[in-house]
Amino acid sequence: MQIGQSRRQFLTTLSFVGMTGLLRAPETPAAEATLETTTVRLVNDRSICIAPEYVADELLRAEGFTDIRYVKIPGYQQADAFLRGELDFFNFFAGGNIQLIEAGAPIVVLAGIHLGCFELFARDGIRHISELKGKSIGLSAAPDALLTLMAAEVGLDPAKDIRWVRGDDGSDPLELFVHGKIDAFLGFSPQPQELRARQAGHAILNTTTARPWSNYFCCMLASSQDYVRKHPVATKRVLRAILKAADLCASEPAPAARRIVAGGFTRQYDYAWQTLSEIPYDKWREYDPEDTMRFYALRLREAGFIKSTPQKIIANGTDWRFLNELKRELKA
Repeated sequence: MQIGQSRRQFLTTLSFVGMTGLLRAPETPAAEATLETTTVRLVNDRSICIAPEYVADELLRAEGFTDIRYVKIPGYQQADAFLRGELDFFNFFAGGNIQLIEAGAPIVVLAGIHLGCFELFARDGIRHISELKGKSIGLSAAPDALLTLMAAEVGLDPAKDIRWVRGDDGSDPLELFVHGKIDAFLGFSPQPQELRARQAGHAILNTTTARPWSNYFCCMLASSQDYVRKHPVATKRVLRAILKAADLCASEPAPAARRIVAGGFTRQYDYAWQTLSEIPYDKWREYDPEDTMRFYALRLREAGFIKSTPQKIIANGTDWRFLNELKRELKA
């Protein structure tokens, strides 16, 4: 599905361009002269935290892409859709797909995009993760791996001490939490904003600020081995557009929020603005994505979820060449 522009969306884009001045055609080295493809498929799951992908629309056009498709896929189905070849790039929780890499899935992690976006909410009377022993915790699109590692961090046995509620029976874990039917809920934007607006529970952990999670990337951008091999120029240009968009989300959250609302990616401007104002989108230059992969691979190995060493996961499932080039190019 390709998202078009209404007159209102077009005017919003003009305003965005005027404020940023970054949508001019990029100066590219001779080696980048010819795009191997002018089509790129990204995800649209109405999750605000992946805003740089949405904001990158016009930046991608400036890079030479003419067919930019945002495919509607719920968060919990994205990895499967990616492996089926329905997406060219997707953002994923840093620890979420390491098991797939170990299993031989052709995933190539290219860069870290932002820190933090997950919040763990609990009902009144619960103040710490350790108090969730014997309790029920809801997940919708949030990754099991993150909450599993959080529980293990405080000495809980995730398999025995927690009752997981994923909505497999068609129920909505967020609504169950709002109505007091489960004890906690792990979500990401706009879910935390909605829970606060509905005065449901309180946050007991925010990965943007709580260590060790805040020391590492939350979401990372990946492609497939086949795409990167066949389309190295396109790979670099997509990554450049998304990293520039991440900078814009950090420096100009208000127009960026208006842009994703006008583009139809979310309806709630206030939730979008709050998300873009709070998440550190400008840390991609400072944090080392390899450290993030190493951290989560080590934790998953210690918890018995994988057998591979972090070094093997990094060797088989990452490629930092494009990121390192762009860090040098985009210093200003």
